[in-house]
Amino acid sequence: MEKERAIAVVVLLCLVVVVELPEASATRFMVGGKMGWNSNVNYTIWAQDKHFYNGDWLFFVYDRNQMDVLEVNQTNYVSCNAEHPVHNWTTGAGRDVVPLKVTRHYYFISSKGFCYGGMKIAVKVENMPPPPKASPVKSKSSVLTPTFRSQFVLPVVFAIGAMWDTLVRL
Repeated sequence: MEKERAIAVVVLLCLVVVVELPEASATRFMVGGKMGWNSNVNYTIWAQDKHFYNGDWLFFVYDRNQMDVLEVNQTNYVSCNAEHPVHNWTTGAGRDVVPLKVTRHYYFISSKGFCYGGMKIAVKVENMPPPPKASPVKSKSSVLTPTFRSQFVLPVVFAIGAMWDTLVRL
């Protein structure tokens, strides 16, 4: 009974720590939105109001029997040259996911003449901006300082004490 209670306390404390961690999330962009990866979309306009960050993903949905997804350099992007791609992301399923793991410009085209019809997209990947800083509390009294500290310091002290007590009793 005592061991079960100790384990429950440790699990609860771990959950509290996980909840307090800052949230980090990546975005998966379906290239072209509902239209997907095809020749009827202006990808420059589609991408212009989006911010692509390190860790995001591009999801290409297209007709696997006709099109492909090739990553090329800037020169080959401009000229629609698919002869020497940096990477061929085509898996054959028509549902290809490209991780954006490096902060740089990415250039994608579809070969077989589709690039000339507009099937190309350039994406600039940036690092996530830092979270906004909290504005300072403007108060003439120092009453808020102990309250603010107690909201964070006391729960941490009690959590460490509870974990130590649990480990000593095991």
